[in-house]
Amino acid sequence: MSRLHNPQFVAALAAVALLGGCSGDLNPMRMAYGTGEAGPPAKTPDFVAQSRRGGGDFMPVGVSAPARPVRAKSAEGTKALEDELMAARGRNEAKGRSAESAAGKTGQAPKP
Repeated sequence: MSRLHNPQFVAALAAVALLGGCSGDLNPMRMAYGTGEAGPPAKTPDFVAQSRRGGGDFMPVGVSAPARPVRAKSAEGTKALEDELMAARGRNEAKGRSAESAAGKTGQAPKP
């Protein structure tokens, strides 16, 4: 009986393959570079380093986010914004009706 027909050998081979996939040391590039790293980190180009803001670190775990510099709108500000948006909606609908009637006068069918 050959090894591939032996159920115990096939099961052991499958177990080794499955467990080998869980290992982090099987990276083939690790041997190529010796340390497992891809070499020293590349130097950041000057234009990138100059465009970054200072203090770009992540916030530590368990620390609350700082207060936002902009406050939420008041009830009056929210109502004014809502009225402004409703007026803009009305203007857009009126322009749409005007364009639709102009297209009807030229004999063109309105596009959906």
